[in-house]
Amino acid sequence: MNPSQKIALSGLEEVNVPGPVFLKAALSECDDPLKAIETFQVENGILLPSLRPMLPLLDLHGVRRLDFHTSVLEELRDKLIAHINELGAKEGRQRDAKLKELLVKSFPVVRVKALRPVVMCILRNTPHIEDKYLRILVRDRELYQDTDTEVKRQIWRDNQSLFGDEVSPLLSQYIREKEHILFDHLNLNNLFFTPTPKVRRQGEVVQKLAHMIGNSVKLYDMVLQFLRTLFLRTRNVHYCTLRAELLMALHDLEVQDIISVDPCHKFTWCLDACIREKNVDMKRSRELQGFLDNIKRGQEQVLGDLSMTLCDPYAINFLATSAIKILQHLINNEGMPRENLILVLLLRMLALGLSAWVMIDSQDFKEPKLDSQVVTKFLPALMSLMVDDQVRHLHSKLPPDERESAITTIEHSGPAPDAVEAYIQENAVASILAMYYTLHTARQKDRVGILRVMAILASCKDDRAYEDPFLHSLIALIIPMSDEFANEDFCTGLFDEFLFAGLTRDNVTRHMLKLLWYIHQKLPQARLMTLMKALQPTAQHHESVHKLYENLQKRVGTLTQEAPAEPMETDFDSPLKSVPTPGPHYVS
Repeated sequence: MNPSQKIALSGLEEVNVPGPVFLKAALSECDDPLKAIETFQVENGILLPSLRPMLPLLDLHGVRRLDFHTSVLEELRDKLIAHINELGAKEGRQRDAKLKELLVKSFPVVRVKALRPVVMCILRNTPHIEDKYLRILVRDRELYQDTDTEVKRQIWRDNQSLFGDEVSPLLSQYIREKEHILFDHLNLNNLFFTPTPKVRRQGEVVQKLAHMIGNSVKLYDMVLQFLRTLFLRTRNVHYCTLRAELLMALHDLEVQDIISVDPCHKFTWCLDACIREKNVDMKRSRELQGFLDNIKRGQEQVLGDLSMTLCDPYAINFLATSAIKILQHLINNEGMPRENLILVLLLRMLALGLSAWVMIDSQDFKEPKLDSQVVTKFLPALMSLMVDDQVRHLHSKLPPDERESAITTIEHSGPAPDAVEAYIQENAVASILAMYYTLHTARQKDRVGILRVMAILASCKDDRAYEDPFLHSLIALIIPMSDEFANEDFCTGLFDEFLFAGLTRDNVTRHMLKLLWYIHQKLPQARLMTLMKALQPTAQHHESVHKLYENLQKRVGTLTQEAPAEPMETDFDSPLKSVPTPGPHYVS
């Protein structure tokens, strides 16, 4: 836009106020420009007779006329905006008519920066803005940037691509924030599963999205469609988390227009309460089961959104840890898994959550049937593994002389039962339960229990044991066991039998680098050199992996090439020393 166009578009002339066009004409057609300017000032200054004698006094104090008029303008503008907001707070046709009248009179000056806030205030308080105004705002980038969110909502409702442009950076920021928590090698305190649901949805991105949506069902549906599309395209489960967090953020804000029409609201609300309290009692289990059982014919598509809610890593974490706790309870009380209705429901929800991507991708909205043999064969085999670990733990607490005389006809340190390995290869629910039992043994610092189950984790269906939330939790629990890394069998079980099998995945390298950051001093020199060589990033790795590897090299004091062994430091330099061991995340 050239200067002459900017002058023509100022808008002042349209409201009968002499503006740049008038002044330009007056100066170009007069004989005395200074006289023309003085005449313009007199005719267009503040028309208050009592004020004119005071203006020379301002001149004596060095106050420019521009500064004086600007201060008066700002004061009047603020009072006018306050009055418009008071008008907007009212309801009824009279308010709407008044706002419409004000908009017609003021909109022509929207390009005058000093007056723009007044126009924007009128637009913000106008419930239904005519398309002719919205089109002007969209076409002018500067005007669009200055437009309030309340007005932009009316633009976005009929412009999905523009709304997508606004939302996309926020979604990318959300994913970056989640991945930062998962991969941050300096973070041993604020772990991924530590924040409560309430705290998580107070995050910047969730709150911004909730504000952008307001009470618009159409915008909410657009965001959900963006999340479904991105989940399908990337398989990134953090989009599932955001779907649940956004709904519950709108629940907290009591946006009834939206939560009353989202069929997932009550289910998500109930599940959120269970995650918050780390417990699912009989009453809530009946509510959750009722939602699943009462999906009517023709509404099966709701299962797609329910499966996304259950695919949220925080939901998976809750369901799996709850199931492991129930299994422990059944062992202590000699109960059968199939007889525990809450356990069966948890497994059913796990199965639904783990099938989310396939269900949405195929558009075949049918709840996957839980394999009955998971309950009748896999769980008893897993429970036998758990019993072995408990017996071995109790046996280790006996005095040395009693240990030798104790009856130990059963080998409690051998490989995991064949049935456990067989089912985790074929069944996602079985895989998740085996993974979370691994976390349980790590919390107990049970080295033998860890090694027994670690030997089969690489067989988990769809490589689930190499997903970030699990590896993040496992590494955080193993770091405090750093002394165990001096033992070759522990290194063999963790590195050779499990982690090395996943090194083709970029994320596994990052988690292993984090582990080495803290335990490298405890490793035998040969093992450390082998690991550093195996973890050396390639051109395909993310830049952050290269940077972390370089920093680790400096920390270790060695290069991947052959180098003289450096003396081991006797003091384990880790901030974890002052950090208590993470407590159990079980339901209470």
